[in-house]
Amino acid sequence: MIWDPKHESMDREELRSLQLDRLKKTVTLLYQRVPYYQKAMDEAGVRPEDIHSLGDVSRLPFTDKTALRDNYPYGLFAVPKKEINRLHASSGTTGKPTVVGYTKQDLETWAELVARVATMAGVTDEDVVQITFGYGLFTGAFGLHYGLEKVGATIVPASVGNTGRQIMLMQDFGATALVGTPSYALHLADTARAMEIDPADLGIRRGLFGAEAWTENMRAEMERTWNMKATDNYGLSEVMGPGVSGECTHAAGLHINEDHFLVEIINPVTGEPLGPGQEGELVITTLTKEAIPILRYRTRDITVINEDKCACGRTTARMRKVCGRTDDMLIISGVNVFPSQIETVLMNIAGLSPHYQILVSKKGYLDVLEVQVELTDEMFTGSFRDLEALEVMLRQKIFSVLSLNCRVRLLEPRSLARSEGKIKRVIDSR
Repeated sequence: MIWDPKHESMDREELRSLQLDRLKKTVTLLYQRVPYYQKAMDEAGVRPEDIHSLGDVSRLPFTDKTALRDNYPYGLFAVPKKEINRLHASSGTTGKPTVVGYTKQDLETWAELVARVATMAGVTDEDVVQITFGYGLFTGAFGLHYGLEKVGATIVPASVGNTGRQIMLMQDFGATALVGTPSYALHLADTARAMEIDPADLGIRRGLFGAEAWTENMRAEMERTWNMKATDNYGLSEVMGPGVSGECTHAAGLHINEDHFLVEIINPVTGEPLGPGQEGELVITTLTKEAIPILRYRTRDITVINEDKCACGRTTARMRKVCGRTDDMLIISGVNVFPSQIETVLMNIAGLSPHYQILVSKKGYLDVLEVQVELTDEMFTGSFRDLEALEVMLRQKIFSVLSLNCRVRLLEPRSLARSEGKIKRVIDSR
C-alpha cells in the first residue's frame, strides 16, 4: 500500500522538475528573509537567479549544526514569530540546543510525510501503536504521533520509561505496533522475559524504529524476539524530524520523500559531490519548509543513494541504512572505526547479547580499545574454559574486521545500564 501514489511513484523527470521549481523558491526565500543565508550566498558568489538546474545546488553554501547554535534561537527563521505554531529543539549535549519551528502548513506537511513512512512500514488504521519516545522538545514522539493519527491508527502515547508498565499497556490495550529506539525495544523484551512473558506473545506485528543507528543483525534479533517486522525510519530535527525517509516492507533501503527534500552525497573531507551508488555523507536541502528552510544541511551521516525503482512500486530514491557518522567515527591508533562494525561482529556470535559498550582510553601514548558485552543467560554457565575460548574468538573476529587488537570483557547478563532514550554505546576518555 502507498499513501500518496502521485508523489511516491512519480516519474523521475517530473520529480526533478518539481524539485527544481521548489529549490528556486526556497533559495529566493532564504536570500530575501534570512540575513545569515544572504551573507553566506554573497560570500559564495551565488544569487538566487544563478540556480538553473539541480546540479547548481553544489554552488550553494553548506549549513551545519554550528549555524543553528550561533543563530539561537530565531536567527535562521524565515517567518515572523507570530506564524510559528510550534517549537522543537534537539537534545544537544554541548552548549545551546538547536531550535526549529513549524508553521501551521509545516505541521500539516510533517504529518503527511510521517503518514507515508508509517504506511510503508505496514501500519494501517487497524493498528494500535504504542509510542515509547519521550514527549517533549525532541521531535520523535510528536512527529510519529500526528503522522500515525493521520493514517487512522489508535495511538498509545506511553512516552519513555516505566518499562514494566509499558508491557502492561501492550497487553491491556492490545498494541500491534511499537515505536521507539531499537535499543529500548530490546530492553522492553528483557523486561517482559523477567516478568515471565514471551515478547513474541504480546502481539506486536510492526516495529518502527529510529533515532539511533542499528545494524541488520540487530533487526534480525528484534524480529526473532518480538515476532515482528522491524523497519527503520530516518529524520533530523534540523530539517523536520521523522518523516524524511523510511523503509517499506521490502526493507531494501529507506525511501526519501524527495518532493520535500533534495538530497546529495558528498565526500565528507572535500565536500565534492558523489554519484548514486557511492558512499559518502548525506546532505539535505528542504524544499517546502516555511518556518526554517535549510540549505545543504550536513547531516554527518554516512550512506549510499540508490535511484532504482523499488519492488514496492515507489520511484523515490532510497538511502542505505546509516552505517556510521563522520563525527562519531573513532580514530584508534590511526585506524578509522565505526561502532557499527563492532556491533556486526558481536551480533554474529552465539552466546552474546545485543547489549554492549565500547571504551576507548589512553595508556601512555597508546590508544586502548575495550569492548564490553553481556553474555546470554544460556552462555553464562560459569565454565571458565568456555568463556576464555569465546573471548579469544571475539578478539580475533574484531581484529579481522578492524585490524586492531582490543581488550574484551564478557559480562554477566543485565549488568550494563539500560537506556530509555538514545543509548550511549561509546565512552571515549582520551
